[in-house]
Amino acid sequence: MGGAFESYGVDGQDLGWAAGSFVPTGLACNPHGAVQAGVHGVVLDAVMNFAINAALRGRDRTNATIEMTSELLRPALRDEHYLVRGDVVRLTRQIAYAEASITSDEGKLVSRATGTFLVHRDAST
Repeated sequence: MGGAFESYGVDGQDLGWAAGSFVPTGLACNPHGAVQAGVHGVVLDAVMNFAINAALRGRDRTNATIEMTSELLRPALRDEHYLVRGDVVRLTRQIAYAEASITSDEGKLVSRATGTFLVHRDAST
């Protein structure tokens, strides 16, 4: 589809983040060269999962997306370059809340999402 996650980490509040790029391929687009809504959803969901996993310790990991809301504000076009960012908003023992965005290189918001995720905690840690 054209997405790549290139960096991740933890901020000063022990909340995770992940960032990358998105250069949509033909498989991500409709015949007119615009990225399908479902592809936006996949990329936004994935970057939120990466951000949450960046904040978790040991073998703890996200288990499932419970809820996700996305908005498409501008078209993303085949072969154009976009920035992808995911941030954890809140992390509890069982639930994580995150947000994500896809922006143009000029800083224009293309799509965004918020999500709620089930967290699996490894009992051995």
